[in-house]
Amino acid sequence: MRIVMAGSSGFLGTTLAERLRRGGHEVVRLVRRPAEAADEATWNPSGGQLDPTLLVGAGAVINLAGAGVGDKRWTARYKSLIRSSRVDSTGTIARAVRLLPAEDRPRALLQSSAVGWYGDTGDQEVTEEAPAGTGFLADVCRVWEAAARPAEDAGSRVVLLRTGLPLDANGGLLKPQMPLFRLGAGARLGGGKQWVPWIALDDWLAAVEFLLRRDDLAGPVNLVGPQPVTNATFTRTLAKILHRPALLQVPGIALQVALGEFAHEALRSQRALPGVLERAGFPFAHPTLESALRAAINDDSPAAA
Repeated sequence: MRIVMAGSSGFLGTTLAERLRRGGHEVVRLVRRPAEAADEATWNPSGGQLDPTLLVGAGAVINLAGAGVGDKRWTARYKSLIRSSRVDSTGTIARAVRLLPAEDRPRALLQSSAVGWYGDTGDQEVTEEAPAGTGFLADVCRVWEAAARPAEDAGSRVVLLRTGLPLDANGGLLKPQMPLFRLGAGARLGGGKQWVPWIALDDWLAAVEFLLRRDDLAGPVNLVGPQPVTNATFTRTLAKILHRPALLQVPGIALQVALGEFAHEALRSQRALPGVLERAGFPFAHPTLESALRAAINDDSPAAA
């Protein structure tokens, strides 16, 4: 299958592009700079510019583009970038899809989103049928997903990838935590009662491939593991695997001083479940947190060896 991908330079995009190529797919990467390789094509999402002919013959478009949520302190300017980088890229792709005649249109758009859609769910389990919550990230997810509507209206199958927290030692949630935990300085955040919507990286990648193949699946799909845990349990489990103590706690007020407004989002509880994937029979390779963490660490830690 020919797949056009936006956001291929990020942690998830790089890994996914490599996996798809190994699986025999042709991946064309959309880049903002002048194209330098045969597998690249230039676009300008902030200017709404994408040549629709680049999508002709593609079996699918995968859009993972967007500024990192936790990469910088949340100033008003950076919050605007978090929103615009997602909405602009999604809208640019969706409008390009709509401009194509039906016979040239990609069959599917796999559009990145996040479990931030649900806001703070407390102890309540939520599946894809739950409405949007409140808060900055929930608001971003609402307009982000809405920006894909032109592609859906044009007849393409649109899948909204509401991703949780993929686990891998080389990126995402674990990368900044691993050095601290290996030093015995791992700590639960706040009271530790908030639910963590984790997913093994291998399962995230496999789920995207699964959704590429399943023409009968569309709409929001929670890309999370089937057994969410609290932050306290997550902390204990990671420390156990690394054979380190985890007796510390980072008070909420300290997080607010260190992270600013982002601390409120970091302490939100999201007990999201993979309802669509489970009903569709997706086989999780790592259904438990301990299995997912061991796969993520892959015995690369001397403490875990």
